[in-house]
Amino acid sequence: MPPLNSTDADRGAGGPEYAGEYRLQAVLGAGGMGVVHLAASPSGLRLAVKVVHARYAEDPDFRARFRQEVAAARRVSGAFTAPVVDADPDAERPWMATLYVPGPTLADQVRHRGPLSPAELRRLTAGLAEALRDIHRAGVVHRDLKPSNVLLTDSGPKVIDFGISRPVDSDLRTETGKLIGSPPFMAPEQFQRPREVGPSADVFALGSVLVHAATGHGPFDSDSPYIVAYQVVHDEPDLTGVPAELAPLVARCLAKEPAERPTPAEIMAALLPPSYEAEAFIPSQRRRPALPADPFAPGGRVPTGVTGEPGPGDTTTRPAVPAPPAPRRRSRLAPRLTVSAAVVLVLAGAGAYAALRPPARPPAEPPAHPAEVATSFDGWQSRLQQYGQSVAPACVHDTGSLYCSARGVTLARLDPVTGEVLWKRSGPVDSEPPDPPVPLAGGTDRLIGAAPKIGPLRAYAAEGGTPGWTARSDVPETYRPAGRVVVLSDGRGALRALDARTGARRWAHRLPGFDAPVLGAYDAPTGLVTVSETAADGRSSRIGAVLPATGEVVWSRVVPGDVSPMGRTGDGTLVLASRYQGDLVDALVLLAPGDPDDPGSGPDAGSQRRIEIQERMQVNGVVVRGSVAYLLSLDGRLLAVDTGTEKGSRLWDLETGATNVSVPVLGPDDRLYLSAADGRLFAVDTARGAVVGQTRPRLRNGRLGYATQVPAPLVAGNRVFGTAPDGSVFAVDARVAESW
Repeated sequence: MPPLNSTDADRGAGGPEYAGEYRLQAVLGAGGMGVVHLAASPSGLRLAVKVVHARYAEDPDFRARFRQEVAAARRVSGAFTAPVVDADPDAERPWMATLYVPGPTLADQVRHRGPLSPAELRRLTAGLAEALRDIHRAGVVHRDLKPSNVLLTDSGPKVIDFGISRPVDSDLRTETGKLIGSPPFMAPEQFQRPREVGPSADVFALGSVLVHAATGHGPFDSDSPYIVAYQVVHDEPDLTGVPAELAPLVARCLAKEPAERPTPAEIMAALLPPSYEAEAFIPSQRRRPALPADPFAPGGRVPTGVTGEPGPGDTTTRPAVPAPPAPRRRSRLAPRLTVSAAVVLVLAGAGAYAALRPPARPPAEPPAHPAEVATSFDGWQSRLQQYGQSVAPACVHDTGSLYCSARGVTLARLDPVTGEVLWKRSGPVDSEPPDPPVPLAGGTDRLIGAAPKIGPLRAYAAEGGTPGWTARSDVPETYRPAGRVVVLSDGRGALRALDARTGARRWAHRLPGFDAPVLGAYDAPTGLVTVSETAADGRSSRIGAVLPATGEVVWSRVVPGDVSPMGRTGDGTLVLASRYQGDLVDALVLLAPGDPDDPGSGPDAGSQRRIEIQERMQVNGVVVRGSVAYLLSLDGRLLAVDTGTEKGSRLWDLETGATNVSVPVLGPDDRLYLSAADGRLFAVDTARGAVVGQTRPRLRNGRLGYATQVPAPLVAGNRVFGTAPDGSVFAVDARVAESW
């Protein structure tokens, strides 16, 4: 249930910031009934809170249906669903809080990764059958089982959304003339005899879900729901593409008569022996942050000098155990699961859902010049936008200046010493979080590139903000500055390069061996741009590098599994993240380069090594320094892994106390920085694996406006720059993080 790239218009119009005692932090998604928010309990438990739309809150019939949803969800709460933690169906805005379950929906998985493999399909079949068995044992009929209501987690599928479910013994009946459900996944009796719908209707829906998972389409497909309804009642299902060993079982599930369908127990028996792995993940001990993670301490500051804060269920205080300092080397930035480095490269919102919108753009950040760093720095805060509703500005630091984009601001230049806005170019008031600007061309006539969500990339003069050339296109494009050119991709396989100073086209073509490659980072030492592409079945990925001046593919390799480039170790080894499902990472893959001086090495030369992660993580960002990789999850867990040994070694595992975080950024003196959705900036000592400082929250109106997407902080010399949902940009002194 990862956050989507969307905003909550209901909250923007004055919707609630709390549901009971739970502060609503970010929007996970929205539907016809309400909005689902990410929240946290007082103990730190991450929750998904569904809040009913205001327009339905006064409808007695709707309240009755919501009470039924809460009751049904509580009855079935268990291993195969998202357990209910709390609810108040009688509140002014009814709400229900369930445990937050990380993982993509089946609909997203098929949309972005393609149909499941036969082995994955068998595991899904067994898992959903077991889930339906438990749901029906609780006396509940779901009535809306579909791919978007199935979450894929590392412990198996989970069924969510009991909004139209009905207990078998309930007195509530479907109203005459109303069809409730999703037609492509409804059983014939739901169209013909809706008052008689029973557990076998869920089995029919299971058959439709399995066909969708195996083929990417349903057994009854049409653009018209009326035609779909006719096909469901009268036509035979289309099972083309369903694996032969599962097709008979799926056909039985799709029988027209309820009595002819198998029960969930019979489905499970048909799949014996067990077709899925019984993997046990035993969490290791994690350190709590060295500072208490209380964002609402008096005066907005967190007390210092406290170590080993116990977490939920913790009864002991554990001092931090020092780990060997990580060697400080340069690292690289990669797409989707994002990488940042001391040579700051910003990539906002990696988002695992790159098919919905192009990956965020990583501006290159050269090292700060020592002359630009003051000997003392008191910090500052500057309000850049007045549209603070859950949107924070995004910035880049380039040769002594700070350039930012925000809602209503296409590009602005700020003085990094004082925070003064030197010039500003207004733009559309877009509800989407802005992408950070990117440096395009250096020298005396420096250019900075920026693009609103609804417009093309445009170059601006760094000194005065005068508009320059424009990269016009009929479709949205992802762009990467790469030396003297800018490489752009339309996400469909067409790439082109423009001269960074003039905007003139240098080349345009498709890359041989790739269908729709994802642009990665520009690696200045090698002069290459990384590209990657995962096969539709998720079984393999092609990784390569392009010479930006000509578009030539210098090398490419096929690697097993769904992987994405993350960065490079000190010896040039490429670090890849291996995704298990969506953004659930289960391993790092190290791709060692071949010998460039060996003419016979070829593009496929080099070795690869896999380092398993004990627990699968929903990774939000990765940075690499030397041989150490730092993995940061969306819920603020930070894991340090030394890749220098054959199987890798875990140096430390830290709970930062932040939730809905940015990608991490490495700084000098073994420090790592990250931002949280409430505007807090965190500093982590990577040598000890401990939080050493955090700033106060910066929320709109003092308490409102968590950012839906969190831009990464910037590091320039001894200054760290952050942005917040109150529309501000701020700077602090990295040398005094303990007193932030």
